[in-house]
Amino acid sequence: MARDPDTIQREIEQARDALASTLDELGTKANPKRLVDGAKTSARSKLASPAVKFSLIGVAALVLLFVLRKIFS
Repeated sequence: MARDPDTIQREIEQARDALASTLDELGTKANPKRLVDGAKTSARSKLASPAVKFSLIGVAALVLLFVLRKIFS
């Protein structure tokens, strides 16, 4: 059974439109600026949590203590 050329043309155009839409979505998701902004936001939110914040302060205090001890010993 042969298909109508107009039907085939419509199917090709629909497939082309679907492919263009998919490529636009992938381009948006893979945008380097968007990925960097997302990573920055994620890092800031993790560093803002009390557990991480106080742990970093404790580590910094210990490092400072060891440096001062090394300088003055």
